[in-house]
Amino acid sequence: MDQTAHEPIRDIAHLGSVELLTPRFDKSLWYFRDVLGMEVVHSAGDSAFLRGYGDYASTTLKLTAAANAGPGCIAWRAASMPALERRAEAIGRAGLGIGWNEGEFGRGRSYRFHDPEGHLMEVYYDESRYRAPDHLRSTLKNLPMRYTARGVNVRRTDHLALMARDVAANRRFAQELLGFRLSETVRFENGAKEIGSWLSPSAVHHELAYVADASGASGRLHHFSLWVDNREDVLRAADILVENGIFIEAGPSRHNNSQAFYLYSYEPGGNRIEVYSGSFLILAPDWEPVVWNEEERGTGVYWGGALPDSFIEYATPDVAVTGTAQKGVPVFDPR
Repeated sequence: MDQTAHEPIRDIAHLGSVELLTPRFDKSLWYFRDVLGMEVVHSAGDSAFLRGYGDYASTTLKLTAAANAGPGCIAWRAASMPALERRAEAIGRAGLGIGWNEGEFGRGRSYRFHDPEGHLMEVYYDESRYRAPDHLRSTLKNLPMRYTARGVNVRRTDHLALMARDVAANRRFAQELLGFRLSETVRFENGAKEIGSWLSPSAVHHELAYVADASGASGRLHHFSLWVDNREDVLRAADILVENGIFIEAGPSRHNNSQAFYLYSYEPGGNRIEVYSGSFLILAPDWEPVVWNEEERGTGVYWGGALPDSFIEYATPDVAVTGTAQKGVPVFDPR
């Protein structure tokens, strides 16, 4: 769909929450709570619900015990109740709908669906705003919770990158059915092969990225990203991760796409987590997507060494564990 010729869809406000599955629940909870400094606000069954100190919703991360690491349900907040109904109708007509769900902790009813790749998603509107207990209340009335100075102390969720066998099909889905703006894209072979696209429903550079999955497996997560205020916080995070025995896969360094400062590690359950800062906002309504080719893209790193092979090859669920690897999809390092 050529969105320059149509009224933009503005029914999705922002990324609401992400569910991560982990085979090492207690260790994963320790990582997010004690090392990254997120706050646990609720527990139910095999799940814990967490938040960053700057998140306004009651929860933005759901951690769930499971046999394998990977993404659970990815939730997008609608801009209004009518917007929720419109997106549910459009997604249902496209044949991707699952149906209505009565909602989880902190949220009202939602409409669940799959993207073309098979990732489980939902869109909702009703949301509980976080109300800090006295011991976590900030003296800043516009900050939902005080800075606890625990671990990295990430401020908020930022984005996630999903693997896809057909990046173009999933990018079109995000644009045409969810109304996301395309910020940047990587296309090889004179533009014929789309192997990465960065998209957002808001002014944030990207809240969702689709990148090519070389394994041929479906529905996988490359990384989930959490925001800190500046690049010095990313450097401090590197010290904290190392002191806690967490393997750092890549960074600290700077991307060319998004211009952001990054640091990647694996949480104990196996999911790749990014500590992220910088980037730029896109406010122009007529933004022209930035297109990178092979030569311009290089290693995907603006400065610093090239990313390791694991960054290109590994995602969750891990195909080496699940045994679903196939061939035929170009390899790409996602940012």
